[in-house]
Amino acid sequence: MKSSRRLFCSFLLVLMAAMALTCSTSRLAQSVTVSPTTADARDFADGQVQFTATGYYNQEPSPVTPLTATWGVCASNGNLNGVSVNASGLAQCSRGATGTYNVFASVQNPSRGVCTVDLPCGGEGCGQVVGTAQLTCT
Repeated sequence: MKSSRRLFCSFLLVLMAAMALTCSTSRLAQSVTVSPTTADARDFADGQVQFTATGYYNQEPSPVTPLTATWGVCASNGNLNGVSVNASGLAQCSRGATGTYNVFASVQNPSRGVCTVDLPCGGEGCGQVVGTAQLTCT
């Protein structure tokens, strides 16, 4: 009975050590950059600018370009006025859009928690790692 109990305890210790090692070696995004860092839509065909995200991780492969990310656009005054960005980072200034906007790419790190609220202008928090760039519409 004692030997089976020791064997079971040893098995549990090995299992817990393996789980701890797995948790401590998970691949996490450390930062995200977006390029170009600044762009004026008038310098691009049809006012469309292709942004690209790069993710930097705590383990290889790192960096990752292009990074699959969640894309968004915002303005400090909250008025997007015809500015958009699609799921692949293509931003566009529609006719009449003026001003400077923040284009952002974000990825989720599950170990940091899950974001249940929308963060203004792609702010980091709730497990989000975010990179930003500026888009000018004239």
